[in-house]
Amino acid sequence: MPRPATVRKPRASSQARIAVILAAARELLAEQGVASLSIYSVAERAAIPPSSVYHFFASVPALLEALTADIHRAFRDCLQAPVVHADLHTWRDLSRIVELRMLAIYSADAAARQLILAQHGLAEVTQADRQHDIELGRLMQALFERHFPLPPLPDEIDVFALAMELGDRVYARSVQLHDHITPRLAEEGMRVFDAYLGLYLPPHLPKRAAPLP
Repeated sequence: MPRPATVRKPRASSQARIAVILAAARELLAEQGVASLSIYSVAERAAIPPSSVYHFFASVPALLEALTADIHRAFRDCLQAPVVHADLHTWRDLSRIVELRMLAIYSADAAARQLILAQHGLAEVTQADRQHDIELGRLMQALFERHFPLPPLPDEIDVFALAMELGDRVYARSVQLHDHITPRLAEEGMRVFDAYLGLYLPPHLPKRAAPLP
C-alpha cells in the first residue's frame, strides 16, 4: 500500500537563508520602496549570490508575497495576544486596543507601510494582502466574540476584514502624503473602523461575564 504524501518543511539551513533574504528585502523596502527592489539588489544586500535568491524566489513579486506573509504574521500575533477583560467596557474599547496594536506595527515597520499602504501596483502582492486580510478579519471577529456576544453578521460580507481595509485606506492616504501615519490620520482611521463596525454592532453590546476560552 503506498504511503501517504507528506509535506516536507524546509531544512534549517534553508529557513536561515530565507530569513536572511527577507531581512535584506525588508531593509531595501524601508530605504528605497518597492520600485527599486530587484533580485540582484536583495542578493547584494544579503551578501549572497543572486542564484541563491532565485533558488527560493523566482521573481520579485514572489519575494514580496513571502514578505507580505511575514508582515501579516505580526498582525496575526497582535490579534492573538491577551486582552484584559476587566479593561473593556464597550466593544469600542476592544476596537481601540486592536487598532493601536496594528498602528504600532505600521509605525515600527517601514516595509509594512510600503507593501500594505503604499501604491506599488503589484497585483500579486495586493491579492496576497487581501487573502491575509480575510484571515485577520476572522481572527478579529473571534477576538470580539470572546469578549462580547456578537449579533448575527452577514455571511456574504467579511465585516471585520472590510472594516480593517477601510481603516487602512485612511492610513494609506497618510503614508502617501507624509510617508508615515500621522496622529491625526491615525485617529481618523480608527474612527472609520469603528463607524463601519457600528453598522453591525449595537453601541451598548453587553460584555460577557467572563471571556470565552
